[in-house]
Amino acid sequence: MTKILLAGVAVVDIVMSIDEMPRRAEKYRARDAAIVGGGCAANAAVAVARLGGEALLCARVGRDPIGAMIVEDLEAEGVDCARVRRLEKGRSSFSSVFVDAAGERQIVNFRDMALSFDAGWLDAEIPHDVDAILADTRWPQGAASAMKAARRLGVPGILDAEAPVRDAEQALEQASHIAFSAQGLRDFAGVDDLDRALAAARAETGAWVCYTNGAKGVVFLDDASGGRVPAFAVDIVDTLGAGDVWHGAFALALGEGQAEADAIRFANAVAAIKCTGFGGRKATPDRTETDRFLRAAA
Repeated sequence: MTKILLAGVAVVDIVMSIDEMPRRAEKYRARDAAIVGGGCAANAAVAVARLGGEALLCARVGRDPIGAMIVEDLEAEGVDCARVRRLEKGRSSFSSVFVDAAGERQIVNFRDMALSFDAGWLDAEIPHDVDAILADTRWPQGAASAMKAARRLGVPGILDAEAPVRDAEQALEQASHIAFSAQGLRDFAGVDDLDRALAAARAETGAWVCYTNGAKGVVFLDDASGGRVPAFAVDIVDTLGAGDVWHGAFALALGEGQAEADAIRFANAVAAIKCTGFGGRKATPDRTETDRFLRAAA
């Protein structure tokens, strides 16, 4: 079984399905609702587990009811949470999420800055037999340790680059693969032209780089080539967590030995399927569903 170590944030999402985003200070009624685990690394870990990989999550939560919910839900998904630290000082993170009729989402996240960002303990917790390591920029210290470990072990070190990207400068220097969101890439490069920004990211970091851009697909760049892998057209219900599960699927595919372009297509399929169901990562597919989707799209 392909083993992926993931480092980053884990939260609880309170998700409300509404017709359109609230614009006034009044009461609104949701069409549907869900309380589901979320967070970049945690969603990616669930994707890895559902797709048949072994997911080892490194994260920080508070010793509170939200933290207990986060860990319980992840363990129920088959994610190894032995490296999830339950800290006495600080509260676990949670988000209020609105999803409109077009499937677009608006997120208000609470993050307790008193929850220690220290990652000094992480080096000793990373096993030597992982096939790839994925980290998100929401925990810069953890990302730095994770990317250094990937380089030391000679496995793909994938950085999920969300704004503010520059906070994770050490991780940027060590990552072999940097997958930006469109927003994250603009934040990193300081320009609106995404292709120009990607070239600047490649020149500065020396890493294989790409950016995900929703229905417009994924654009990548490395020494030998560059290109665009189109997104799959689906009826979108909920985009919450799509980028996170994309990163998990991409890391798993690289860990399995797939080439980057093939890994992108695989991840695009996983993210597309996820978007067809409501409730964040609840709709993340398993391997059988993903393979069936890819065969039908061939």
